[in-house]
Amino acid sequence: MAIQTINPSNNRIIKTYYEMSGAAVDTAVGQATNAFQEWKKTDYKARAQLLHNVAGLLRKNKKELAKLITLEMGKLLIHAEGEIKLSAEIFDYYAKNSEKMLADEVLNPVHGKAFIRNSPIGVLLGIQPWNFPFYQIARFAAPNIMIGNTLLIKHASIVPQCALAIEELFKQAGAPDGLYTNLLISKERVAALVADIRVKGVSLTGSEKAGASVAIEAGKHIKKSVLELGGSDAFIILEDADIDKAVEWAVVGRINNNGQCCVASKRFIAVESIVNEFLEKFKIKMAALVLGDPMDAETNLGPLCTEQAAVKIVDQVKRAVEGGAKVLLGGKRPDRDGAYMQATILTDIEPGNPVYYEEFFGPVALFFKVKNEEEAIALANDSPFGLGGSVFTQDIERGKRVADQIDTGMVFINHPTWTQADLPFGGTKGSGYGREMAELGLQEFVNKKLIRISELTDPF
Repeated sequence: MAIQTINPSNNRIIKTYYEMSGAAVDTAVGQATNAFQEWKKTDYKARAQLLHNVAGLLRKNKKELAKLITLEMGKLLIHAEGEIKLSAEIFDYYAKNSEKMLADEVLNPVHGKAFIRNSPIGVLLGIQPWNFPFYQIARFAAPNIMIGNTLLIKHASIVPQCALAIEELFKQAGAPDGLYTNLLISKERVAALVADIRVKGVSLTGSEKAGASVAIEAGKHIKKSVLELGGSDAFIILEDADIDKAVEWAVVGRINNNGQCCVASKRFIAVESIVNEFLEKFKIKMAALVLGDPMDAETNLGPLCTEQAAVKIVDQVKRAVEGGAKVLLGGKRPDRDGAYMQATILTDIEPGNPVYYEEFFGPVALFFKVKNEEEAIALANDSPFGLGGSVFTQDIERGKRVADQIDTGMVFINHPTWTQADLPFGGTKGSGYGREMAELGLQEFVNKKLIRISELTDPF
């Protein structure tokens, strides 16, 4: 199978790679297994130095690496540079904080002495998406390398140059052979890797279908898994919100990464007393977005990641309209080459609409009107997803009460769902399970080993 870089701003093939052979993959797994036997013996200082080295290389090569992101999946260049910056921050964060967070936990049993030691578990498989090709790697790799695990990475097939660039960064940073290995393979070969007895755990960020498949395989072989899947984040605007600020963040929340973000704001829910003001201002801001080449500094809405993705979202809009929705803005593809989609706002979407429970992975905002706070909460929870969400109100205590009633893994008050190194990231319901980032992300792939010390005369 060919693995290609296709520039989504013009749909031209840039570079073609070919899958690794079965023998090459087997060798890579063996090398990662051997590397684990040595890496688990290293101290935190050595592990931290490696991560600091990676962070330094990311910063040094920021512009070059950002252009690779933009070339392969269409992210605005300025945002791609921001992704490299964030990735470096994640590596530094875990390098600075992991030793303390993984320190022994002293227990006070009735008899004897005891403590919990956080130990590595072995070779891990990371199945990573295309939409944040460096950040997604950073949040998986940094904590697990600090734990003492070794990594195999099956990156998304549409970002092979990014995948290979990251592997090269680890080599330049001084990583031993087998610590971090990129596997150029198709998704059809993932099940065999999960089943491999040498692989001890698996993490996937991707679709619900892919997550279910990996979870089944991991469960069959009694292996730990972490899944971060889709999302359809609600963005609630209450009557006491600062409307101008809410509109500003609504556009950012929906259009971030050209709308291709698991925690993008996708369902905008406004109480009826401020509906007209919010919607009018939101439409003006969305209509003013400049669609164009993601390498151009003047552009603020680039292409979708692939032609297939653009075709899919146009079909979703078509089915939404056939189901009774109205197009307030956009709804079509522009007359230009590339995988582009207009900024779009859909209204009048009822539960019977065929797209009501679907995730829109692109610059399409679904708008809903409700009577009050209670209806807003109910609508926000009426989703198979449970990743993130937002509440806009000038009464922070009210915001906290509303946030407490929203069934998601994350809720932000007066801000779209976001990410940073020291905040845990993850969801519930159809959005998956487990956490990445912060201390919670560090605790997923560890063996919490009990060590008890007894006196020779202790009968227990």
